[in-house]
Amino acid sequence: MWEWCLAQDTNTRLELLAYCAATSVNAVVKPHERTGERIKHADQLAAALSLDMTQWWQPTGASYLARVSKARILEAVREGVGASAAENFAGLKKDALVEHAEQRLAGTGWLPAVLRAAVTAAAEPEAETLAA
Repeated sequence: MWEWCLAQDTNTRLELLAYCAATSVNAVVKPHERTGERIKHADQLAAALSLDMTQWWQPTGASYLARVSKARILEAVREGVGASAAENFAGLKKDALVEHAEQRLAGTGWLPAVLRAAVTAAAEPEAETLAA
């Protein structure tokens, strides 16, 4: 295997390294977890790579909206679109709410908190930088 690796060009070796790193990162936050070294390291990696989940994930019925409570869907609409849109949807049954929320959140860049944590951390200046 080593001979094969040495025979590859730099781009192929970097792709292999990226694949190996990606399979070793576990950024899944379990309900009982608050923080931890594993999540901290995943956030640091996301920040270093300037990971922007808005390029990779959309709030659809299948991916998120049908799996959370009506209150959480309304909160997502409030955050992503505005309070008036959330108020307009408040009386809908869940199936209709999911459909309308998916349409309104499309293209807004809204992400659940767990997906935007690393982006937020990367965008905030360090406390030491602020003090300087």
